[in-house]
Amino acid sequence: MLTFLPGATVGATRPWPAWLHSESALVQVGRWLRGYHDAVRDFVPAAGAVWRSSTRPWRPGDVIGHNDAAPYNAVWRAAPDGAGQLVGFIDWDFAAPCPPNWDLAFVAFSWVPLHARDVVRAEGFTDFAARPRRLRRLLHAYGWTGPLPELLDAVTARISAHLDDLHTLARTDPLFARLVENGTADALTRALGELAADREQLAEAR
Repeated sequence: MLTFLPGATVGATRPWPAWLHSESALVQVGRWLRGYHDAVRDFVPAAGAVWRSSTRPWRPGDVIGHNDAAPYNAVWRAAPDGAGQLVGFIDWDFAAPCPPNWDLAFVAFSWVPLHARDVVRAEGFTDFAARPRRLRRLLHAYGWTGPLPELLDAVTARISAHLDDLHTLARTDPLFARLVENGTADALTRALGELAADREQLAEAR
């Protein structure tokens, strides 16, 4: 079912507005994701349901994850303080069954953000020392109660799978072939290396 979300997206312009990297935006996204997961937690898809980019069958405990709830897919409206108020997310073409922490892992990667430093600098984020604290802030807003290393493992697994899927889809889909040619896959590889190097610092975040 398609519906219209009134508001605006950040689009393709770089860098993104400074408020997008604010604590307020981070908390809003964490709360939105938890509210969405709670809303769909009891939904069981029909046997044989087909998903665009996933062949993983639904399993007990899964949700239908958005799987791409990144800043470029968020819709905002102006708030009185000049920041943005989250309306919701668009582009549900990657929706598919997954454990909730799989969806949360991609949100952490995109919003803390934990992507490669050169990528997030271009998006306007430079406060890398704040990332451990921001990760904790996001997880608190979501209501994550598991061990932090478990979530970091999920981030690494999620981005590794994303990289594999990108290469696989690039063989048959011109859109994904362009993404690989434009360096998206290389950036994800750099991000995985940086995540490994930063893991101890992130895991000890307070």
